[in-house]
Amino acid sequence: MNEKPLEKPLVLIVDDEPQIRRLLTVTLEANAYRVLTAASGQEGLVLAAQHRPALVILDLGLPDLSGQEALRRLREWSTVPVIVLSVLDDDRGKVAALDAGADDYVTKPFNTDELLARLRVALRHATQKEEVAVIQAKNLVIDLAARRVTVSGREIKLAKTEYHLLRLLARHAGKVLTHRQILNEVWGPGHENDTHYLRVYIAHLREKIEANPEAPVLILTELGVGYRFCPH
Repeated sequence: MNEKPLEKPLVLIVDDEPQIRRLLTVTLEANAYRVLTAASGQEGLVLAAQHRPALVILDLGLPDLSGQEALRRLREWSTVPVIVLSVLDDDRGKVAALDAGADDYVTKPFNTDELLARLRVALRHATQKEEVAVIQAKNLVIDLAARRVTVSGREIKLAKTEYHLLRLLARHAGKVLTHRQILNEVWGPGHENDTHYLRVYIAHLREKIEANPEAPVLILTELGVGYRFCPH
């Protein structure tokens, strides 16, 4: 019996610039995605509710709602992966969108290959939300059940805060976590502005798990925004 072909993932593009919608539509359709487009935040929310896309690409500069407001409304009922589009110097907008629940961001003007790669990561992360006992990234293995971390088979001793920080980043592999998100999760409410703690502990972690802490490949810095754990 012939197997039913897998349905192409549906991507919803919410952007008020027609040329951006056209570019994204052509790019995504050429790479085996189905596409819906919306020119405003309200229209995007309606289409998201009606069609339940696999992923949303959301511009922050919409004519009716701010991107952050559209995202907050979407997150009231949906966990769909969201990649925000942001102008090059809009770090505050990126941070606000990530804090509101976005999974990643791409800056305008963007490279289509980079966008496609980030889209694949977001979709892969969405299908792997169930808890896993062991996380592996390159030569790093994190055994969550045993609270054991090894690099190339050698056990690495981590302080309690270092372990909690690494676990948080690894469990959200591929997703940008803002400074505020990390500080709130690891150090608790009231520490959201203590970024010096975070820089120190990130440096400690890199010394222990990176082959070259000066050129990290596991814990990447998103300048002005936060950090991303890179599993591949």
